[in-house]
Amino acid sequence: MSASDQAPSPLRPEEGEGYRHYLRAVSDMASRRIVTTQQAIHNDRGVKLLEKGVRVDGQLYDRLMRHRLRGPIDAQLSVQGMESVQSTLQAAALQCRQDRLVRMLVDAGGGEAERLLAPVRALTLPQPLAFKLTVMREQRPELHAHSVRVMLAAIHLGLAAGLEGRACSHLAAAGLLHDIGVLHMDPIWRDPETRVSGPERKHLLAHPITAMMLIQAQEIYPSSVAQAVLEHHECMDGSGYPRGLQGERISTMGQALLLAEVVVGFFEKYADEAPAQRLSLSLRLNHRKYPAALVGALLPALHTDAQAGPGVEADGVQAIIALLSHAFDDWEARSARLALAPRSAWSPARSFVTERLAQLQKALLEAGSHPRQQAGMLAHLMDDPQSLAELFLLGREALWQLQSIIETSRSRWPELEHSAAADDRAVVHWRQGCEGRLAQEAPGSF
Repeated sequence: MSASDQAPSPLRPEEGEGYRHYLRAVSDMASRRIVTTQQAIHNDRGVKLLEKGVRVDGQLYDRLMRHRLRGPIDAQLSVQGMESVQSTLQAAALQCRQDRLVRMLVDAGGGEAERLLAPVRALTLPQPLAFKLTVMREQRPELHAHSVRVMLAAIHLGLAAGLEGRACSHLAAAGLLHDIGVLHMDPIWRDPETRVSGPERKHLLAHPITAMMLIQAQEIYPSSVAQAVLEHHECMDGSGYPRGLQGERISTMGQALLLAEVVVGFFEKYADEAPAQRLSLSLRLNHRKYPAALVGALLPALHTDAQAGPGVEADGVQAIIALLSHAFDDWEARSARLALAPRSAWSPARSFVTERLAQLQKALLEAGSHPRQQAGMLAHLMDDPQSLAELFLLGREALWQLQSIIETSRSRWPELEHSAAADDRAVVHWRQGCEGRLAQEAPGSF
């Protein structure tokens, strides 16, 4: 699958809607921090807009959006307390002491934080990217903390993969910078109450490309850094984005970074819900999506987290079994009612749903957690809270994947709702049935 199948052809980072969002963040920062021009700023026709050494204020956005600038804005501005290798090292050292996940990784490496910090000390951070990281730190502190966390997790995995010296420092740079493209996304993505789908999701799919282009523009890192950043949402089975790469087509640094992103995401999203246990189960359930050798190196670290799993009732597990059973059985029944046709004649949406549901069912069977298997085991686990919790977590992860199949089918083929084709109608009706049942349950329970 090519990048054009999933993400739009990106404009240059200093163009388009995304650039406007980024300029707004810079302008908002200038209302609170001292931001000055490092050089005179000109538009693309050579007209001077701002003198060198001028402090800019919160009106920067309105002033600059009227012009196309000569050169990226990041190279032309400076901010008091700008991010540096030293400040990044301080943030990383703090996480080594205080962050639950990073402490686990430190302990897994023998308890020496310097093992993770040494590649950070050797970082190279050019001024334009330092400015961008400062905008992230000031306007999106949670994203900055996430980036430092991913950097440290990637270093741990890179060391496990045999990376040393400069290669590990380059991986640290990729981890630190992997989400700078998010600064060019619409702030609506930060609102947990807003559901963004369909064509709007293309901006999410494009953010690794934006980050890659910003890094390449510096001409200071080896190509492996930009490549890893581009790959940080890929998956080994080809289900990731933006290019849908598979297996060894993903670089070694890219594999470390994509797994680091998943690991950190779990600990951030499920901080109070036994994240290590949940992640361990998810990695086993989705073993085709992630690099096996790196997962094998990570699992011992996860097993050092002694926090117990969630206390659950058998009714909660039974509800998940029912939801998954309905989704699988309903699609099988709808598929059986469609006219016989060779698979090559199926609509893309029908092929996608069939393939992804088959993959999910196979993974559940291999993990001993398919609804057919769970239904038989449940009666024997009533007095085994730990096993019951494991079934619950596996089932909840499967529900998340089911929701991902539903949402991806909607965003990839938004025209389905208006299609009269039998294959497409089957997908729409199956999707509606699944969503109706999910809505009837208490989403917060899963």
